[in-house]
Amino acid sequence: MTLIATRRPADVTLALACAAPLLVLIDYTAPMVTLPQAARALGAGPAGPAWLLNGIALGLASLLLIAGDLADNYGRRRMYLGGMWALAASSVMAALAVNTAMFVTARLVQGAAGAGLLTASLGVLGHAFPGGRERLRATGRYGAMLGLGIAVGPLISGALAMVAGWRAVHWVVAAAGVALALLAAGRVPESRAAEPRPLDLPGVILLAGGLAALVTAVTEGRSGWSRPVVAVAFVLTALLLGAFAVVERRRRDPMLDLGLFRRPLFLVAIGGALVVGIAVIGLMSFLPTVLQLSRGLTPLGAAALLAVWSGMSFLTALQARRLPLTGRGRLALGLLLAAAGTLPLVGSADDASWTRIVLGLLVAGIGSGLINASLTHLAIESVPPHRAGMGSGANNTARYIGSPIGVALMAAIVGTAGPSAGTDGAVLACAAVAATASGGVLLAGRGKRPT
Repeated sequence: MTLIATRRPADVTLALACAAPLLVLIDYTAPMVTLPQAARALGAGPAGPAWLLNGIALGLASLLLIAGDLADNYGRRRMYLGGMWALAASSVMAALAVNTAMFVTARLVQGAAGAGLLTASLGVLGHAFPGGRERLRATGRYGAMLGLGIAVGPLISGALAMVAGWRAVHWVVAAAGVALALLAAGRVPESRAAEPRPLDLPGVILLAGGLAALVTAVTEGRSGWSRPVVAVAFVLTALLLGAFAVVERRRRDPMLDLGLFRRPLFLVAIGGALVVGIAVIGLMSFLPTVLQLSRGLTPLGAAALLAVWSGMSFLTALQARRLPLTGRGRLALGLLLAAAGTLPLVGSADDASWTRIVLGLLVAGIGSGLINASLTHLAIESVPPHRAGMGSGANNTARYIGSPIGVALMAAIVGTAGPSAGTDGAVLACAAVAATASGGVLLAGRGKRPT
């Protein structure tokens, strides 16, 4: 009885911690298969669909680096609860949205809430399971929730859209957020860092502003790259990110240590995450929309097709540790397989057979699984032990800023060249980028682990 009594609180903490990434990724992927319906209902213009997908990624990318510090300084349970309530409120706003601006604003807040939830829940897990086999078990389950959320999010969204419309999934996310916040209030133990880091407010403002300007430039560029708003956004990007670099270089305890970029393996981890965001996640995020518009798939049909890729990615990530390769080798192989699996998608908006498309998604899913299994490991392995949190935060930031850039570029190519030629061009470009990055990983990652 004593053993059961002592294990129950930890098991409850594990379940609540794992629920956070699952819900965040379900929310993140929900609009992928309902984008055409949402865009019509909200009156989205030419750049609107890209904004509908990009909002949450921008919120995540802007705050991931600082959210961990806030959770460590002010309490991980407090951040968890605040994130859940913010996710629930913003999901209600998304469900009630009457125009594109209202929906995008809701998605930005959802992204910010997601950043807090991801960092706080991992901190809760680290405090509840200090080490040993129990931590390995806990972190393994936590990591699996990320893949599971990507796999089931579009399926849930697509199924609900068939019976209750595209807004239904946001009501479900809101209800789940409220339920988890109430459950966690009395069950998740509070914890803080022993030595809090000072808040880097100038860095937060400059980084968030620079990333927002970058996504604005790429997204609005779909309607014409010579437009003044695009030029101004690119200029603001350069100014704000340049100022961020200056501020971080002068701080004694920076949010992002720019000296890490001199480390070859750190460059591999960050560059790999950026490429994955652009060429893999960006492509797969926009593909369901193309297939619905060009080949008449239903939201649920598009979700089922996307689940071929995400489901295989989830299963592969669970078994990737069995491969006799280094993290760098797994990343290079994963990028190469992602490129190879992308090529059969040429013609997917026209007359490519469904068999060929499914086989391509299976291969691409294997590649994505290897990528996901290696990126986090490389991000931590490539930095000194006391910088592990910074390495993980920078890696996730690169991934989530790459995703909206990839979606915007996909939308721009398809919008300019048309569904058939545009999709083929985007597919070939993504395959080329992933294949080139695979070779780059092998060449650039030969540096030894820094000490």
